[in-house]
Amino acid sequence: MKGPRGFTLIELVITVAIVGLLATAAMPLVEITVKRGKEQELKAALREIRTAIDAYKEASGQGRVATEADASGYPPTLDALYTGVVDATSPDAKLIYFMRRLPRDPFYPDGTVAAAETWGLRSLASPPENPQPGDDVYDVHSESPGVALNGTAYRDW
Repeated sequence: MKGPRGFTLIELVITVAIVGLLATAAMPLVEITVKRGKEQELKAALREIRTAIDAYKEASGQGRVATEADASGYPPTLDALYTGVVDATSPDAKLIYFMRRLPRDPFYPDGTVAAAETWGLRSLASPPENPQPGDDVYDVHSESPGVALNGTAYRDW
């Protein structure tokens, strides 16, 4: 018995089975590609935030950002990096911006949460093996419990 376009029913079933098998084999590759893309986003976001934190600290050291005498010179919040702070050396009280926008943690599961709340914070007074928030933002990390393709925890990046 011939089906559409002159193929037999057996040929059609075999073709559909082969296509299904190929699709099943391709799924892990697609998942790895998506994960790798999110990992690249995470690396870029961490680099961008850390560069902004360093720029804030440098501006503080130059006297462009007003700080308390006993303050570390690091930003008090992540929001300060993109909402701006008053330039203490500017007679017009212009704002200094260290970022255009704050990126989200690509592995944070809830897309409705503000970008600043998707990151784990580490203050200067916090030990590296147990990062905790505090009076300043010395560093950021992902809160994701996941493990990267290279076997390291996202939280340790």
